Amino acid sequence: MPTEEFTRRVTVAGHEEQVFSHLSRPESYVGLSPLVIAVREVDTRDDAVRYVAVERFRLGPLRWDNPIRVTMSFPGPGRRIVSEVVSPGRVRLTSTVALAPDGPGTQVSETVRVTFPAPLRGLVVGQATKAQKYRLKELARRLDTDRVT
Repeated sequence: MPTEEFTRRVTVAGHEEQVFSHLSRPESYVGLSPLVIAVREVDTRDDAVRYVAVERFRLGPLRWDNPIRVTMSFPGPGRRIVSEVVSPGRVRLTSTVALAPDGPGTQVSETVRVTFPAPLRGLVVGQATKAQKYRLKELARRLDTDRVT
């Protein structure tokens, strides 16, 4: 199956620990990711957090809620968060977030890797790119800055 990968960065206000704490809580992703409207079935064990995020897609008056299974892990050393997403339609997404000090703030670098059936390329890559840009801007806004590159 085809795979695409892309990376974006933002420098946010706040110390690494504050940013890590925010991003390591599943509940933070409601509204942080533009499609995520709910998080449920949170299970923390074995140095990982597993949960179901509910994405809402809209097309005019129609809406579709898409439950996706997420496993968030925290490989060391350093401040990294890896989220593995299993979505219907044989779509897989891995988001790797790395944090590093940047002056008084923290640089957040997110690499997204998506695997998908070829006919879904436009939809999957388009949605993943749009969601990543939104997520980084919203994180910056939440932490009181908006310097996205």
